[in-house]
Amino acid sequence: MPTRSPTSHDVARLAGVSRTTVSYVLNDSDSGIAISDATRQRVLDAARDLGYQPNAAARSLRRQKAGVIGLVTYDTSGRLGSNYFIWRVMSGVMAELAEAGVKLIVEAAEPSRPDPCVSLVRQGHVDGLIVTGERTSHSAVRDLHADGIPIILWGRLSGIDLPFVDIDNVAAAQQAVDHLLDLGHTRIACITNAPPRSDTAATDRLQGYRAAMGARGVAVDEQLVRDGGFDESSGLAAMRSLLALDERPTAVFVASDEVALGALKAAKMAGVTVPDDIAIVGFDDLPFAPFVEPALTTVRVPARDIGTVATRSLLDALEHEKTRVAGPIILPTELVVRESSGAPH
Repeated sequence: MPTRSPTSHDVARLAGVSRTTVSYVLNDSDSGIAISDATRQRVLDAARDLGYQPNAAARSLRRQKAGVIGLVTYDTSGRLGSNYFIWRVMSGVMAELAEAGVKLIVEAAEPSRPDPCVSLVRQGHVDGLIVTGERTSHSAVRDLHADGIPIILWGRLSGIDLPFVDIDNVAAAQQAVDHLLDLGHTRIACITNAPPRSDTAATDRLQGYRAAMGARGVAVDEQLVRDGGFDESSGLAAMRSLLALDERPTAVFVASDEVALGALKAAKMAGVTVPDDIAIVGFDDLPFAPFVEPALTTVRVPARDIGTVATRSLLDALEHEKTRVAGPIILPTELVVRESSGAPH
């Protein structure tokens, strides 16, 4: 069996420092933090003793740029080609890259195949990465970042400390539910945009729902919480089950406009009038939200700006050799009141 090549993690462990420190020392990067001569020498000695060679792509990024950015999604739901929100974010990415004269490679990671982040970087195809989507392990992304590869996340990921661009999902969801509480509703249901255990944004939006209810002293009836699955059909099924309860909710916070489409359809099929019989608030403010019947009250997320800001941060780091990728960056949201919540608008 061939001997495993030493990694930056091995160097860090032998030197008793973080992998980030190893990256700064071996790539001769100005980290903006003080690294003592003794620590620097300890890292160099550890690398020499282990026979570690820094990643060639990382060393050459500043000298020989490919003129290409990689966008890698770990989303395994199959939504990349059809999700409205994703394409709005990507429109911001592509516009910023076009202005800079930089090309884009898009890869979708699959659990059964090698990690595309690693292959894109190690083979010198890209200068930096935008990464999005949940995955059980992001060790490859962490290792690339520690080796000095410019990386920014589109959306916060739990358990991974890398620069990211996102919104405050907890606060935005809380504002949406506060709106329904202000209208006098107390029996408020929640349909998530995805199973919370598998998606950071879904977890945060459910947390915001619970926080809003708790802050007003309204107990959450767990019978009123349903998991969505990113799409209209999941919203249809979730809303049907809520309407089948002996005591229906009077309002529903739906953590995705696409899921809310299904909820609206279910209400219409059941002869339940929105907002007279049940109020609905969505999340994202996708282009169709003002045009459905009734027009959807929703949280406006600056989707295109997420792509623009993430790309600009990455390009700035690539253009200026000693600039680190900026982040975390939290963009503002806005509650847009329309007909579906039954409030004056």
